[in-house]
Amino acid sequence: MYRTHTCGELRKEHLGKSVTLAGWVQGIRDLGNLVFIDLRDRYGMTQLFFDKSSPLAERAKQLGREYVLQVTGFVRERSSKNPQLETGDVEMLVEKLTVLNESKTPPFTIEDVTDGGDDLRMKYRYLDLRRAVVSKNLLHRHRVAQSVREYMDGQGFADVETPFLIKSTPEGARDFVVPSRLNQGQFYALPQSPQTFKQLLMVGGFDRYYQITRCFRDEDLRADRQPEFTQIDCEMAFVEQEDVLQMFEGMVKHVFKKVRGIDLKDFPRMSYTDCLKYYGNDKPDLRFEMRLVELNNLVGGKSFKAFDEAEYVVGIVAENCSEYTRKQTDELTDWVKRPQIGSNGLVFIRCGADGSYKSSVDKYYSADDLKKIAEHCKAQVGDLILILSGGLAKTRRAAGELRLEMGTRLGLRNVEDYKPLWVLDFPLLEWDEEDKRWNAMHHPFTSWKKEDNELINTNPGAVRANAYDVVINGVELSSGSIRIHNRAQQEKMFSLLGLTEEQANYKFGFILNAFEYGAPPHGGIAFGFDRFCSIVISNLDYIRDFIAFPKNNSGRDMMLDAPSDIDARLKKELGL
Repeated sequence: MYRTHTCGELRKEHLGKSVTLAGWVQGIRDLGNLVFIDLRDRYGMTQLFFDKSSPLAERAKQLGREYVLQVTGFVRERSSKNPQLETGDVEMLVEKLTVLNESKTPPFTIEDVTDGGDDLRMKYRYLDLRRAVVSKNLLHRHRVAQSVREYMDGQGFADVETPFLIKSTPEGARDFVVPSRLNQGQFYALPQSPQTFKQLLMVGGFDRYYQITRCFRDEDLRADRQPEFTQIDCEMAFVEQEDVLQMFEGMVKHVFKKVRGIDLKDFPRMSYTDCLKYYGNDKPDLRFEMRLVELNNLVGGKSFKAFDEAEYVVGIVAENCSEYTRKQTDELTDWVKRPQIGSNGLVFIRCGADGSYKSSVDKYYSADDLKKIAEHCKAQVGDLILILSGGLAKTRRAAGELRLEMGTRLGLRNVEDYKPLWVLDFPLLEWDEEDKRWNAMHHPFTSWKKEDNELINTNPGAVRANAYDVVINGVELSSGSIRIHNRAQQEKMFSLLGLTEEQANYKFGFILNAFEYGAPPHGGIAFGFDRFCSIVISNLDYIRDFIAFPKNNSGRDMMLDAPSDIDARLKKELGL
C-alpha cells in the first residue's frame, strides 16, 4: 500500500503507531538541527519531523515544494501544538522516505491566499485544485449533488439521460453547433437545456424525472455564467403549480439541512409585479427592507423639471445616514451616473436629528413638502432619502441597483443569512422593440393562466404565465413552469412568437405530434447547479470556484488553449 492513513487522519489515538503517509510537500522548515515538512493531501496536512541525527534529515532539506512523497514512521505528540490543524496535536517521526515524483517550482503558491492571478491559475488548474479552498468547494459540490439525488430518489424520481446532439431550435441564447461528418452541410446543436426531452418523457409515462446534466449556451459571460454549465433538471406529470412548489421547496430545504445544517423557513411568495414595484427587479434580496417608494404624486407640480417631466420618481430610505458628508453624497451621485446604472442624478432629503428636513433641491420644495415626502417613505429622524427619476423601467432598475449597493455599504447583506422566495405570476411574453415581436419570457412551452384566456388575443402583454422562480438573497436559483400539453395551445403560443405554421412544424413538429397522443398535464423546474452550490456553500454568486475546469471571462479554456483551430484533414471530412 502507498499509505495506511491520509494526511488529515492522524490523532492522539494513533500515538506510538507505525503509519505510512503519501502526499505533496506543502512547505519545509530547516531549523538547522531540526527539519520539519508539512505533507498535504486532499484530506488535510500532517507535520513530519526529521531529527538531525537521522540520515534522512539531509535528504529532507533537498526536497522542494510539491514533491510527491511516501513516508513511514511513528506517530508522536507535538511539542508545539497547532490548534488550526485537525492533526495539530501530533506529528510523524520519519524513519523511511521515498520520493515518488519531483516537481518544478509551481508558478504560484499553493496556499489558500495565493499570488496567482485568475488566468495563471486557470492555465495551471491542476495545481490550483491542490489549494484547500478550491478542493473543499468541489467536495462540497459533491455533497450538494449527493443530497439532491437522495431527495429526488426518495420522492420517486427516475434519473434519465437525454441526448447531447440535438436539433438547433434557436430561441433565446445562441446554440453551440456541431458539424456532421456523415451528413455534410448539416449540424447538430448542443442542448441549452433538456426541455423538450423531459416533456416527451412525461408523454412517455415516466411521471417523475430528474437529471443533473450539462447544458451549453453561446452567450456573453459573467461571474455567474459559463458556456457549459450543470443543471438540475426536473419534471412531473399530473401536477398543478402548487404541487411543484411544494416538491422543490422541500428539495432546497433538504439540501441546506444536509450540507450546511441550516433549517430554512417556509418560502414566502411574491408576484413578479410586486417584486418590480418594491425592489426594482424580479429577484429581490430580502435580507433587508429598504423598499422602493413611488413619489410621483408628491413631487410633481413644483417646477422641478427632473421630477415634473419624469415618468417615474422613486425613493429609498437609508437608515441613520442623514449625516452623510457632501463627499459621500457626491460619490453616490457619481455611482448612479455610471453607464451600468444609467441614472441622470440623485436627489437627497436629510431627516435631521433636530427634526429638520433639508434637501439638495430646497429651492423647489419647502420644509413641509419634504416632511410629507419623508412621512410617505416612513423615514425616521436620522435617515437619508435617496430619490431617482426618469423612465419607468430604467429608473426602477437603477433604484433596485442602488438599494443593493446601499445594503452592501451598510452591512445589511449578511452572508450567514438566507432569505428564500418564490416569485410567481410572470408575464407570459415580453416585447422585443428591436425585432418588433413578442418573445417568451421563460420559454415557448410555458402555459398561461386560465383566467387570462380572453387576453391572449386582445392583450397578450397582459397575460400571466404559470411560471415560478426560486430566489435566494437576490440570486435566481431556478426557473420553472406548468407546461403546455395541448397541440392547439402550443401552436397558438408559436404563432404569438411570430412562427409560421411551417416554421413551427420544422422546428418543433416532434413535440407537436407527441401532444396528439395523450400528453398528460405536466410541469417542472430547473436549478442552475453551479450557482446553487455557490449559494449553499458560500452565499456568493461566483460559480467558477465550484467548477473543476472552468472557462475564463472570454469563454476560453486557458489550460487546453481552447477553442482552437482543427486539423485541415478534419475540416475537409466535415465539409468546412
